Amino acid sequence: MPIPATTTFSIDGYRIVQYCGVVRGIIVRAPTISQGILGGLKSIIGGNIGSYIEMCEQARQQAYELLIDHATASGANAVVGLRYESSEVGGKTSGAVEVLCYGTAVVVEPISG
Repeated sequence: MPIPATTTFSIDGYRIVQYCGVVRGIIVRAPTISQGILGGLKSIIGGNIGSYIEMCEQARQQAYELLIDHATASGANAVVGLRYESSEVGGKTSGAVEVLCYGTAVVVEPISG
């Protein structure tokens, strides 16, 4: 079961009982040949480049999964302060994108009411 992850620094109904530290997932993806061809053609005529959107979404998902694995390995049962950053890697000729997903791994427990 996936652990909760949020962009906020708290989770409603839970209290943080331990901070396990910063966790991250990083992935570098380049477009497949077909994504590159379709993206190149689309860039000539303009508009949304669906093949690149798909590549970036896959990179975000993989970075997120690596973050969750890192958090779980640190003993956490939740991640707070989740953020994403991305940048181009290898210049414009490679088309590769780096996606970093990071946050703070924590142990939470329900607040008894």
